[in-house]
Amino acid sequence: MMSTTIHRADLADLDALATLFDAYRQFYEQAADLAGARAFLGERIARDESVLLLARHDHAAAGFVQLYPIFSSVRMGRVWTLNDLYVAPAARRHGIARALLDASMAFARQTGALGLQLETAPSNLAAQALYRRAGWAQDGNLHFHIDC
Repeated sequence: MMSTTIHRADLADLDALATLFDAYRQFYEQAADLAGARAFLGERIARDESVLLLARHDHAAAGFVQLYPIFSSVRMGRVWTLNDLYVAPAARRHGIARALLDASMAFARQTGALGLQLETAPSNLAAQALYRRAGWAQDGNLHFHIDC
């Protein structure tokens, strides 16, 4: 029986995370850059700027989620932005994405957060279905951005 474990990643997990993160970025049509992925994640971990949860399936790195803290002034509390969620193709269909979502919720509760938020591409229908099955509500807000 294969098992899945999830833990908060640290610098010892950097090589496994970088490989997954690079594949994740390629899914979003970015050029492969394993060294850049490693440097980016290493900086996030070293500066304690994000929380990375790493899933291992049968002891192999299988997926991750990256959470960034933000704060709601109106609600006067922390909210975690689930910015990245990825499961390696060979590890899919084993409940790992759902387990990562559940671990993210548990982490948010442990930190006293108000909740979690995320945004996904309109074309990512599989992810949208997963979020709905996991109890996430689509808020209908418009998202805007500006590049510097």
